[in-house]
Amino acid sequence: MTSTDEKVGYLPKGERYTYSALSGAQSVQNTLRIVEGRWKLVILFQLFGGQRRRFSELERAIPGISQKMLIQQLRRLEEDGVVARIVHHQVPPKVEYHLTEWGQALCPALDALLVWAEGAPEAVRDALISSDPALAQEA
Repeated sequence: MTSTDEKVGYLPKGERYTYSALSGAQSVQNTLRIVEGRWKLVILFQLFGGQRRRFSELERAIPGISQKMLIQQLRRLEEDGVVARIVHHQVPPKVEYHLTEWGQALCPALDALLVWAEGAPEAVRDALISSDPALAQEA
């Protein structure tokens, strides 16, 4: 007789997969594909903290991104289950974006990466940590 998790295709909460070196590396690589790209992390940081942002607000908050690229990145994040889109049926149309519960859970992982980068040797850390005052002002 098969167990329930084999029938439904996912592990019960609290149980973790057992990874080999190869499957662990492949799984991390697959996961990183969700956030790779020039704009995805900037979009995520704009939405962390439970914020809901209209498309135009995101566009203004991210200098240098084109409408086409913002739409593409938001759609991709939505397809991956990280971002949710809410359409308010009104005139003019109003569309808001926010992180899903799973997307919001990404915040501690990215914060852990920042802490890890801060602990790098000085020569490497300077290349990893942005110290541009103009970027700090945007936060």
